[in-house]
Amino acid sequence: MTSTTRLTVAQALVRFLAAQYTERDGVRRRLIGAIWGIFGHGNVAGIGQALVEYARDMPYHQGRNEQAMVHAAVGYARQSNRLATHAVTTSIGPGATNLVTGAALATVNHLPVLLLPGDVFATRPADPVLQQLEVPYAGDVSVNDCLRPVSRYFDRITRPEALIPAALQAMRVLTDPVDTGAVTLALPQDVQAEAHDWPGEFFAERTWTVRRPAADPGELAAAVAAVRAARRPLIVAGGGVHHSRAEEALDALASATRIPVASTQAGKGSLRWDHPQDVGGIGHTGTATADELARTADLVIGVGTRYTDFTTASGTLFGAPGVRFLNLNIAPYDGHKLAGVPLVADARAGLQALGEALLPHGHRVESAYVTEYTDDKERWEYRVDAAYEAEDVDVRPTQPQVLGVLDELVTEEDILINAAGSLPGDLHKLWRARSRDQYHVEYGYSCMGYEIPAAIGVRMAAPDRPVWALVGDGTYLMNPTELVTAVQEGLAIKVVVLQNHGYASIGGLSASVGAEGYGTAYRHRAADGTFTGAPLPVDLAANAASLGMRVLRAKTVRDLRAALAEARDADTPTCVYVETETADTVSGAPPAQAWWDVPVAETATRSSAVAAREEYDRHVAARRRHL
Repeated sequence: MTSTTRLTVAQALVRFLAAQYTERDGVRRRLIGAIWGIFGHGNVAGIGQALVEYARDMPYHQGRNEQAMVHAAVGYARQSNRLATHAVTTSIGPGATNLVTGAALATVNHLPVLLLPGDVFATRPADPVLQQLEVPYAGDVSVNDCLRPVSRYFDRITRPEALIPAALQAMRVLTDPVDTGAVTLALPQDVQAEAHDWPGEFFAERTWTVRRPAADPGELAAAVAAVRAARRPLIVAGGGVHHSRAEEALDALASATRIPVASTQAGKGSLRWDHPQDVGGIGHTGTATADELARTADLVIGVGTRYTDFTTASGTLFGAPGVRFLNLNIAPYDGHKLAGVPLVADARAGLQALGEALLPHGHRVESAYVTEYTDDKERWEYRVDAAYEAEDVDVRPTQPQVLGVLDELVTEEDILINAAGSLPGDLHKLWRARSRDQYHVEYGYSCMGYEIPAAIGVRMAAPDRPVWALVGDGTYLMNPTELVTAVQEGLAIKVVVLQNHGYASIGGLSASVGAEGYGTAYRHRAADGTFTGAPLPVDLAANAASLGMRVLRAKTVRDLRAALAEARDADTPTCVYVETETADTVSGAPPAQAWWDVPVAETATRSSAVAAREEYDRHVAARRRHL
């Protein structure tokens, strides 16, 4: 007879999660490293009590904002190569709905996170209860249903025995490299506290293999034929290269064939910046070198990329007559994009298979092609040097100069985190990535407020490495609360706050589409009602200090150089605050080298919008569908 243990649903779940492991390439590690939580009436007596009961088995982290807790878990998961993550528990009501943005970010970026929101009573002893959403046409709907479209798996545990199949399905999805993303198990507050006799096997250690599917022989043969026939091939490295730990396989293939490698935001760092075949970022925020190669490529080899509109310049970048696509991707959905030749496989396994088929025959691109992109990259690096150049003088730095000073300071150990504003564009064009995981820019969802909590999660996954969160003032004001968590946990993250008095990125975009920067500056109202008065007297440095951070103010380039060096050496959470030059515009980095489709008003009376529409129509005419 099978032995059983009587526990509450919440206790059983915590015990189960503590016994789950992943394995890939012979390395085994714990899947759920910790649980983040903010307690309320919907989870304190259930999950809260269970965490007290099993405090030795499951670490707990106290958050300040539910969305931020998800971001921290996602940062941890990305730094852990998707082999480990954290769970997040909330009460019902606003605590649960605050999870939605973080869940969307996780799912868009294919990063695993387990969400455990409380839910209304399954038994409905009182109806409605505090924070319950009443839906007249459906009695089984709660606010947690908002999480369905942004979750890769969703279940509501209305009976104790339902936890067993739901928990197993949740682990399956979290560890599936194709399906992974946010996983939600909604937990009615009465069910959390209900006892049940659980079979002992439910708590046995389980190891979930994160598979590396190999390429189909027929697809591999077609892929090899496509590469051999190409005269101007270009590899586009996406985030899948990092998730698969395929950097060495990419290096081997690119070095042997001399095919140039451009990178998406998620794929940057797949090759070091100084690798002979690295040509930098691609697309709207990419380099001139990569984008010109993309315009003339006859074969685009996408490795682990989703081909977002920033990568394809909204369908205008890959313009050569007869250009074809070869898509190495673990997800069939992405493998068939742009009418490409699909090579559905793990990125590392697929790159190794391509190399084994191509290299024995000495396949290489022509020397003239190598000389072309090598010389062009050298010219681009001169532009990077010019943007970075900052004499040690008493003037405010520009945003690229801030990056340049940081570039002088960091080593391959440092990790940079960013997600939104004008920084992603500057970083993609300019940053010289020194290691596979130094460049951590979340640009699938580009979520303002991601950076600080993500830095906490990354630091937890990499406790011995310097972790930098780079944020503008707009992003900082979205979500600074987890600075308190960094202080509480003693996590020596380094937060660089760039004050440019508004939404600089959108301000620049607004000007380019004829909206004249309206509503994007942080300024007092002028007499005409517009926000064109004096800058708001906001002191973000004082705010960070009030939350427990050590703060270093940098007014000049000289100050900045000293402050960043001091912050890097600090063993406590430290903020560097700097007001940048060109406060009302996007930074002085090289302009966009490719287009991005943001529709412009078709009719307008203002000359700025009329001119912007003419420019828009010119670009739209270059769009093509790859069929």
